[in-house]
Amino acid sequence: MFGHRSPRLTPDERVRRARQVFRARPRSPQRLRQGVQFGTFAVIVYIGWRFVQWVKGLEAGVVDGARSPGVEGFLPIASLISLRHWVETGVVNLVHPAGLVILCLILLTALLFKKAFCSWLCPVGTASEYLARLSHRLFKRRVKLPGWLDWPLQSLKYLLLLFFVNAIFFMMSREQIAQFLELPYNRVSDIKMLYFFTDPSATTLWVLGALTALSFAVPWFWCRYLCPYGALLGLVSLLSPLKVVRSPAACTNCRQCAAVCPSFLAVDLKTTVNSVECTGCLECVAACPEGDALQLRPVVGRRAFRRVRPAVFAVLVVALLYGGIQAARLGGVWRGNTDQRELVERVRRGLDGPEYDHVGRPASQPTR
Repeated sequence: MFGHRSPRLTPDERVRRARQVFRARPRSPQRLRQGVQFGTFAVIVYIGWRFVQWVKGLEAGVVDGARSPGVEGFLPIASLISLRHWVETGVVNLVHPAGLVILCLILLTALLFKKAFCSWLCPVGTASEYLARLSHRLFKRRVKLPGWLDWPLQSLKYLLLLFFVNAIFFMMSREQIAQFLELPYNRVSDIKMLYFFTDPSATTLWVLGALTALSFAVPWFWCRYLCPYGALLGLVSLLSPLKVVRSPAACTNCRQCAAVCPSFLAVDLKTTVNSVECTGCLECVAACPEGDALQLRPVVGRRAFRRVRPAVFAVLVVALLYGGIQAARLGGVWRGNTDQRELVERVRRGLDGPEYDHVGRPASQPTR
């Protein structure tokens, strides 16, 4: 007759109620990561558009504005060669200096923040992730190859990495490194890369189509099995102090963390996730229904320090990349020194001559 009065909650019940409210909230770490992914993708599209307009100007015989140095991020082999030259000589080669800057910043990201580049910033990683989501919606399950096939395929990216490291750091002499950086091929490698995609051969289309189909049928096929860049970052990331740490006392063994991990890591069985395949995507942290069970923490030795919130992690990753680029701009090692009038002449003559092959001209012929 007097109505129903809610009972007083005990402290434990209040904690459980707060956890229920927390679980009902949007998965903020993943919304944050998606925002960074889409923002970075938009920047890359803008850089690509500006680069296309600039090349069209060269083809028309005019210098139309400044070139977009950010496109050099898609020249990883030339950047790795430039990295060896810089390490050995202490001098930054100014043909494609932005490529070296971007490579160094990505390596630094892996050293400090796991493979966050792969899951937060890489456009190929972003495309692979959304192909995987589409695959999951259609097949209603996560596709994972059996172990007897999965492990051998994972070795392919390390074999590719070994091939490039051996070719650049062991087979090429210091003189060959310096010569390559000044070759006509290297000076126009960004333009040739554009032509590779705007005027693809039948083989190129077949390969790209096959990789797209495989990445749909077997999610993250390129990233998991074939990307030498990811292999390099994975090895560097082993030195990162940041780890996903699981508290066995708070864990309820629901296994939701392992169920959503894109790298198929057994997060629910580990105390500290220390794997070359961990990309720092924080999917496991977002999926965990217990707020204290999974956290991102700096780990030194056996000691885990205070947790790093996803928002702070995102700010640090983005600030490192874009802050480093701004520092390179101020330091004068962002824009190349190739005369654009020279490039106009090269494009006018065509980029199909022998001097624009990967091996470049014979040493007896001039390079300019």
